[in-house]
Amino acid sequence: VQLQASGGGLVQAGGSLRLTCRAQRMITSTFNPSTVGWYRQTPGGQRELVASISGRGDTNYAEHVKGRFTISRDNAVKRLYLQMSNLKPEDTAVYYCYVRPRGSQEYWGQGTLVTVSS
Repeated sequence: VQLQASGGGLVQAGGSLRLTCRAQRMITSTFNPSTVGWYRQTPGGQRELVASISGRGDTNYAEHVKGRFTISRDNAVKRLYLQMSNLKPEDTAVYYCYVRPRGSQEYWGQGTLVTVSS
């Protein structure tokens, strides 16, 4: 299994980015019921859960991204997305996607860097 994250970059405060994570070599019957989501690690080393979405579509967000970030998934192509709007400098971090299948180990992507300038 390989998770490939993309979409990071440099953006000004107030701007938007869309992150994409593609699950490769994972069968659909494993991906679809999995909880998937995004963590981020800040330059200071703090790691936090940003957002997650269950196989049923239930979403969960960190308090400080609510209303600005939207997580979604497309099971048909085994991808998850993170739409980020009204970005702030404190959103600067490396963003990692993960897939947590039922009864199995968790898989992680390689990370994509988001830099928000003030």
